[in-house]
Amino acid sequence: MSWSLRNLLWAVPLGLLVSSPLWKGRAAAFLEPRGGYDAAAAAAYTQETQEFVMEDVVLTFTSNGQLTWTVKAAQARTGKTDREIDMNGVDAVYSKKGDDPLLVTSRRGLYRMDEKHLTLTEDVVLTKPVQRERLRTELLHYYDTKKLLVSPDKVRISSPSFELRGGRMNYDISTKAYDFGGRVHVVM
Repeated sequence: MSWSLRNLLWAVPLGLLVSSPLWKGRAAAFLEPRGGYDAAAAAAYTQETQEFVMEDVVLTFTSNGQLTWTVKAAQARTGKTDREIDMNGVDAVYSKKGDDPLLVTSRRGLYRMDEKHLTLTEDVVLTKPVQRERLRTELLHYYDTKKLLVSPDKVRISSPSFELRGGRMNYDISTKAYDFGGRVHVVM
């Protein structure tokens, strides 16, 4: 029998297959992961959250590469999940290029990263310095995807030329349009 290259090509795999009982156990032991698998440790690792408490925090928000909001907080910490930021002493400025600025202050705030939703509570004051208007409410939501400010609570807007008291309010930042619900009382 002649040992040509073609014969050698099928003889090598056949030889490995026939001799597998001799080397299979050692190869399996060598390739086995070291340290074992601990299901409890793996579950704890996946449920681990990143919790923090920070003082004097500044958050910036952009839209299409343009700075829109700068939110300063005296203190910020992780919310109920690590995808929420709970804040105290909030000062926010909306300053998109080409738009009039909006200044917002509140005692507390919560930002949900996944929904891009900012909630401001407790003594919320929104000021439009160019129009010299000041809005006061106890609860204000900002939805970044819709560019919408929503106050489901009573609002009071004051300016040198009028005083407005109303129920629910929506303010579209892109169109600068108000929408009030409930009773609206205006004194000019």
